[in-house]
Amino acid sequence: MEQDREKGARLLPRFDAAGLITAVVTDHRTGEVLMLAHMNAEALQATVATGEATFFSRSRNRLWKKGETSGNVMRVVEARIDCDQDAVWLQCEPAGPACHTGQRSCFYRRIESDGETLEDVHSAEK
Repeated sequence: MEQDREKGARLLPRFDAAGLITAVVTDHRTGEVLMLAHMNAEALQATVATGEATFFSRSRNRLWKKGETSGNVMRVVEARIDCDQDAVWLQCEPAGPACHTGQRSCFYRRIESDGETLEDVHSAEK
């Protein structure tokens, strides 16, 4: 099975004990990391079937399609899985901000050298 998972041509996701797999979402044009989320088997299947990013919300304990309330849908341009099939990479075309705070990316704060201070990486753009 491990040989099939690591070198084979079949999708055999390795979900964790909670039934989840990590999903990294990037902008397909710029490569910028937009968000990190989790998927269960149903979310992965829905994403592949619809071409729109669907995740499993651990806090709400349910599926959620990115943009279902905000309209900021993530259209999947390409989906990849890593070598041991325990992480998914979605290259997407975002319809708006990825972050619920309104930021383009959820990774909008840099940890400064003192290890305690955060800086908004987009503050110079504002």
